[in-house]
Amino acid sequence: MGRRRRRGALTAGVVRSAAFLLVLLAAAAAALAAVHVAMPAPYARLWYPLRYEEIVTGHARNYGLDPALVAAVIYEESRFRADAESPTGAIGLMQLQPDTARGIALRTGGARFEVADLYDPEINVRYGCWYLRHLLGKYGDERHALAAYNAGQANVDEWRREGRQIPFPETREYVDNVLETRAIYRRAYPALAPRRTG
Repeated sequence: MGRRRRRGALTAGVVRSAAFLLVLLAAAAAALAAVHVAMPAPYARLWYPLRYEEIVTGHARNYGLDPALVAAVIYEESRFRADAESPTGAIGLMQLQPDTARGIALRTGGARFEVADLYDPEINVRYGCWYLRHLLGKYGDERHALAAYNAGQANVDEWRREGRQIPFPETREYVDNVLETRAIYRRAYPALAPRRTG
């Protein structure tokens, strides 16, 4: 009889300890979720790195772009991996197609363009910023410019002619992600905030 009581007390103690551990883990998970939603700057910098900051900010400002937008495009395209390659042949930080980059090189005075140049962060970001500025100028708004960056100008031209919104779910998600990521980069890296003129 005494053994049963000890075994029962031991089992009850294990159950109480397990319940306490589960409550503690749930509280820790809730706290982590709250931090992730609030995304304070130091925490955001862990999840959203900023490599090549001088290159990003320099070319963004040179082309009149929001540096946080450029950083967000790079994050969504390559996660800041200069050696990134897509299955469709896009290369580098801003995932430029070689033919697109060749055209940009010709328009910007680069007579000796080679595909390997797209692995160079400075060249890739310069060309990517030129292209993003071109798309913003052509479409007049960020959503359509980002959709064209992702799905191609021909698709966006067709959607606009037909009066449709972005029909590709993956392109809508891409645009939403870039805009959301831009807000995170602005909070996490004050140097990326647009400069105020006046």
